[in-house]
Amino acid sequence: MKKLYLILPILAGLMFGSSGIFVRTLTQNGIYQTTLLFLRFSLAIIPIAIAIILTDRKLFKAELKDIPLFLVCAICMVGLNLCYNESMNTVPLSLAAVLLSIAPIYVLIFAYVLFREKITSKKVICMVLAILGCVLMTGVLESDLSSIPLFGILSGIGAGLFWAIYLMASKKSIEDGNHTYTILIYCTVFLSLALIPFTDFNQIGNFVGIDPLPAVIFLIIHSTFSFALPYIFSTVSLKYMDSGTSSIFLSGAEPFAALIFGLLIYSEIPSLLMFCGFLLTVGAMTILSRVGSDENPA
Repeated sequence: MKKLYLILPILAGLMFGSSGIFVRTLTQNGIYQTTLLFLRFSLAIIPIAIAIILTDRKLFKAELKDIPLFLVCAICMVGLNLCYNESMNTVPLSLAAVLLSIAPIYVLIFAYVLFREKITSKKVICMVLAILGCVLMTGVLESDLSSIPLFGILSGIGAGLFWAIYLMASKKSIEDGNHTYTILIYCTVFLSLALIPFTDFNQIGNFVGIDPLPAVIFLIIHSTFSFALPYIFSTVSLKYMDSGTSSIFLSGAEPFAALIFGLLIYSEIPSLLMFCGFLLTVGAMTILSRVGSDENPA
């Protein structure tokens, strides 16, 4: 029970890994970028609000001094989602996952500069092994990357950078006394309101109008499992472990999820190199979990 918090960023990574399925499905059905993001953020308000009501309604309250950090978190959320969606739509999902998995490098550097978190040799080794495992696991080394657009690659790198900044801003907000749910409810409300002028409600109407009940259920699942729950899990994990460790766990789990979804949904059989990458990533996260439990005794 004492080590259950180590599962949170892994669960977040697995859920983030499912987002490619939703993004491509919605894009293929005529829902694009800003409209897609509006659906993702606005519908996420519901499960987050329910979580607050069931936990403590005082979490709806925030002080004026907290708003700037909430805005930074919100900007990073929309930046991450825009960049990652663009990356998933223009480069192979495996490559998009690898580019996002570079985020721990940024996190370790930012955490050292801003919070003086130690960059230990074990963390660095685990990070390198996890990223190498991600590269192998996604099959990028076995693909022809010559025709991949540079913009898609830059978008993937940008997604990792925005994710790292979000983790830093949310960690600072938590240290200032704010709850995870408070941070997320304000971010999603800010973003939903800001995206209304850029949302094409005709696209939403056309998608839902084809088959209303399954479409609505799909949109709710998309928002809950590719946004609300992973953000809750990843942000909560920052209360129990340092941001560098959390980001390595998350980045290692996401490509694994892409591998599993590819196998189950698209019948993509992993190669020997991909399986070796899986073993390498699991090994790195196992070592890191022991390091994390030693550094954060419960």
